[in-house]
Amino acid sequence: MFDTRQFALRGLLAGAALFIGAAAQAAIPIQHWRLANGAKVYLAATNALPIVDVQVDFDAGGRRDPPAQAGLASVTAEMVEKGIRANGSDPALDQNALGEAWADLGASFDAGAGSDRTSFTLRSLSDPVLLDKAVRLAAREIGEPAFPEDVWKRERERIGASIREANTKPATRVERAFAQGVYGSHPYGLETTEATLAQIDVAAMRARYAQLIAPCRAKISIVGAVTRAQADSIAATLLSRLPAGGACAELPAVPEVQPLAAPKDERIPFDSAQAHVLIGQPGYRRVDPDHFALTLGNYVLGGGGFVSRLTEQVREKRGLAYSVYSTFSPGLHAGAFRIGFQTRPDQAAEAVKVSQDVLAKFVADGPTEAELKAAKDNLIGGFPLLLDSNRKLLGNVANIAWNDLPLDYLETWTARVNAISVADVKAAFARKLQPEKMVTVVVGGKP
Repeated sequence: MFDTRQFALRGLLAGAALFIGAAAQAAIPIQHWRLANGAKVYLAATNALPIVDVQVDFDAGGRRDPPAQAGLASVTAEMVEKGIRANGSDPALDQNALGEAWADLGASFDAGAGSDRTSFTLRSLSDPVLLDKAVRLAAREIGEPAFPEDVWKRERERIGASIREANTKPATRVERAFAQGVYGSHPYGLETTEATLAQIDVAAMRARYAQLIAPCRAKISIVGAVTRAQADSIAATLLSRLPAGGACAELPAVPEVQPLAAPKDERIPFDSAQAHVLIGQPGYRRVDPDHFALTLGNYVLGGGGFVSRLTEQVREKRGLAYSVYSTFSPGLHAGAFRIGFQTRPDQAAEAVKVSQDVLAKFVADGPTEAELKAAKDNLIGGFPLLLDSNRKLLGNVANIAWNDLPLDYLETWTARVNAISVADVKAAFARKLQPEKMVTVVVGGKP
């Protein structure tokens, strides 16, 4: 049957860039308050489109997985969408029934987990009747997941098969060795394996959920055509099916990623046409004041595509790789800095040496004035594209909420980027990176 609600939503989204893009030029103020249960709410109200996007985040990412159950956060979030249990007059709904219910509303709901957080996202038209029904259904998914055991057994087999397939690929091998080298015993380096999956059952999921998914721990970001009063009601309703509980006990601290004491070099033979290479070390936490300087500097080093130094030296001058990049991955802890590329196995040693030399020179000297200006022009020119839809704006608001950034972060972003000097970039890279203490992993070539 033709679904007019889904068609209407797609039509509205087709025009989103025009309206939200214009709104992005003028900052959309972010309002923030707490609910009585302790949850934090962040609202960016915009009437550009009759759509509401919501993200609910909890400190329930992979960093809180027991090592023997690595992957627990990810599979728990995945199983949230496999059905909800009956509660009073509300019937149980399996995965198929849930899918039909969301389709009937012309809305969508997703759950997922990364290294730091478990996130639930809701998108609905702002029509009061549809929105109310969507919020109430989302509240049931968040608060009453069924965790059906028969479904988990099938999912575990499927995920195990995917792991076995991934283990035949050099990209998997290089990522695994790199994570172990950079993070050591830190939870960021945990790897989901068939062995850890075997230790996960629905009882473990339920226990983890009860411990970590609590109203007092929620950060709720809302973007769209709603008032503050409506947003307050949405936030409260979304958490209303979770156990109220008493005082919110502080979660155990997760240790920081330790800096490397010495370089690590690992060469893993693999019969492949291309050698996969990663070079890096722990980087920085997202709240680090060097964030803007490191972002601009990385654009010059290897984040700017064909205009970066790494591309110029590795690809253009020597033809050692089709593409090469550098990136930082900041989180609640120091996510990895990395340089990555693929090359012919017989060229790997040379490509590694060239990349290391480019990095060392950049850390020592920083960018030129012309390079920094080009980086600023590119990032500032592209900034409106980071806010040109409800969903992108939601991602930015959720980033502010999750990392406790200033509410005027988006309003001051351009000024803060413009304020960075060559000396700032040079000093920031010198503080964060030690080229002589990098993890280098090469997967490919004969033993």
